[in-house]
Amino acid sequence: MAARERTFIMIKPDGVQRGLIGKIISRFEEKGFKLVAMKFMQASNELLEKHYADLAGRPFFPGLVRYMQLGPVVPMVWEGLNIVKTGRDIIGATNPMESAPGTLRGDLCIQVGRNIIHGSDSVPSAEKEIGLWFTDEELANYSMAMDSWIYEEN
Repeated sequence: MAARERTFIMIKPDGVQRGLIGKIISRFEEKGFKLVAMKFMQASNELLEKHYADLAGRPFFPGLVRYMQLGPVVPMVWEGLNIVKTGRDIIGATNPMESAPGTLRGDLCIQVGRNIIHGSDSVPSAEKEIGLWFTDEELANYSMAMDSWIYEEN
């Protein structure tokens, strides 16, 4: 079986408020990726500051943290072959105006500050973000019956 990795994907408050949860999840499911964890929650200031720590020195940081607390978010963990890169391809560029048609941001967003979704940008970032939002016990380990229809045998 092909080597798999995990990524962290989070639907932001604007994606939740716009009723896009199902549409976003279906894009990853239709591709063949496996959902291994998901929550619906209001993120704390502390958690968001840890999550966005690499942006702490940027002038928009306080506004980003405030914005992310305006409503619930949907943090998720997805698993699959090359999921970090492919997940970013599904999501599109950070700036929706630079996102290709067919991507989530290209089809559903207009401005950077309301770009509906976060996706890990590397495997190390994914591991860090997954560890911030989920415990090991919250990550499901299971096989999907359709795996042989998605992945070639090695």
